[in-house]
Amino acid sequence: MNKAAFDRVVLITLDGVGVGAQKDARDYGDEGADTLGHVARYCGGLRLPNLQQLGLGNIHPVEGVPPVAAAEGLYGRMREVSTGKDTTTGHWELAGIVQEEPFSTYPDGFPAEIMAAFQRETGLVPLGNVAASGTEILKELGEEHLRTGRPIVYTSADSVFQIAAHEDVIPVERLYELCRITRRLLDPYRIGRVIARPFVGTCAADFRRTSRRHDFSLLPPKTTILERIKEAGMRVYAVGKISDIFAGQGVTDSVSSESNADGMAKTLEALSVVCRGLIFTNLVDFDMLYGHRLDAAGFGRALEEFDFWLPHLQQAMGPRDLLMITADHGCDPTMPGTDHTREFVPLLIWHRGLEKGRDLGERTSFADVAATLAVALGVSFDTGKSVF
Repeated sequence: MNKAAFDRVVLITLDGVGVGAQKDARDYGDEGADTLGHVARYCGGLRLPNLQQLGLGNIHPVEGVPPVAAAEGLYGRMREVSTGKDTTTGHWELAGIVQEEPFSTYPDGFPAEIMAAFQRETGLVPLGNVAASGTEILKELGEEHLRTGRPIVYTSADSVFQIAAHEDVIPVERLYELCRITRRLLDPYRIGRVIARPFVGTCAADFRRTSRRHDFSLLPPKTTILERIKEAGMRVYAVGKISDIFAGQGVTDSVSSESNADGMAKTLEALSVVCRGLIFTNLVDFDMLYGHRLDAAGFGRALEEFDFWLPHLQQAMGPRDLLMITADHGCDPTMPGTDHTREFVPLLIWHRGLEKGRDLGERTSFADVAATLAVALGVSFDTGKSVF
């Protein structure tokens, strides 16, 4: 094992916080996307003084967040090489897996053979089988689900097979078991995730999804940096849906989160239990609550809340700790539709001993995060290029 430069790394994914369309965005129908820039403009400017000091405004034009002459962090942006713009693809590339073949998507619903297999193996006849917004599908089919007990199956532009069920009709553990059965059925089809979507409420007007969502992902096809860190005897502490995204591979500890605020609190808690290794956090509200729901104002507030919390994390970190902040894709709430957007993502890096910031430029792959983790923690990994 190589000599480690740090004892711990905190890696935070701001889910959906893209910083401008990639050159290939046209191929995805995302030409002109700019999640961070458009959110800032919609809000009349954002107040992000702590991210600004790390160099966020030096990466990309952000109203209210001008560039600084002497940034306190390393700053740049990264281009996604993998085919796709979904959560799994983005996170896998951050961890060192570049996918040349996209996951399968079914914008017109799943084929008859998949639905027949689902019915045969679960004994249930589903409702739906359409591409839909998660909140809208509950309004459309939630009451019929309550009457019939039939689970709601739906998808999106992403490679996902989602099963929604009221917690009083299909208990959560039973819903998870349905998802495990479905996961096995779908592996040959290269569908990225099966997602349990439990909800509560009495009628269409008050149905709401609960925090007991659970993702059942396809196994990563190659070794990730998470596994290398674990093999070296260090901890990989996952906060939020990280363990789900990697199907538990390379993860030693995992805690779920109910919100960005909860994820931030649990990241701080992790510092008290992890002595060496990686704390890997996903903050999903940007994407789930605001990007997909076209709520640019809420998106802006969430960014300001993260910025306000950031010094609390920095103060809790020691001289042998490294902080990395990035994203997995864009989710521009000002663009038509409710899908992810093909964008560059930010890369901000900080540690207590950093004398001055540096422009990292445009990185050619998200996998540079994996390579940087390898150098930081003293393990071998052969994908990506470290910033150090």
